[in-house]
Amino acid sequence: MIVLGVVLDQLLKVWAVSTFQEGEFRAFVGGFLSLGLIYNKGAAWGMLGGLTVVLAVVRICVGLWITFSLLRGKYGDIYFPLSLIAAGALGNALDGFRLGKVVDPLMSHTLSNITQFLYGQDFPIFNLADVFVVSGVILVVLRSFLQPSKAKHPSPLP
Repeated sequence: MIVLGVVLDQLLKVWAVSTFQEGEFRAFVGGFLSLGLIYNKGAAWGMLGGLTVVLAVVRICVGLWITFSLLRGKYGDIYFPLSLIAAGALGNALDGFRLGKVVDPLMSHTLSNITQFLYGQDFPIFNLADVFVVSGVILVVLRSFLQPSKAKHPSPLP
């Protein structure tokens, strides 16, 4: 699962780099999604820009730690969400080491309209690795709310 995620992310990025000029985007799914090319030397929204190598090291450490934990059989009940997070971390780490920046080929006009209304800012341009990380985190959080706690709580009544 992790390898598939990294391969899909990298294939889209390689295609975008070979197809588009930096800053060029074309509508793909109506007004919802466009494909194109922008580079990001930082994290989300360009935060920590210029720390590409540091971010790549952190991403590869996180991705490998999750991968090895899953291979050892830990966290089996949340294997899929953690696999998504690992794939995303490794995909963006590869960009950082290979290019010195992360390739972002996806833009959502619909999400930008929402964030413009709420915060006055465009939704960040992103990639599949970002989608994998965010989806994995959302699934882990949802699971924590939906699965009853295994810890027994003492009754407040005698």
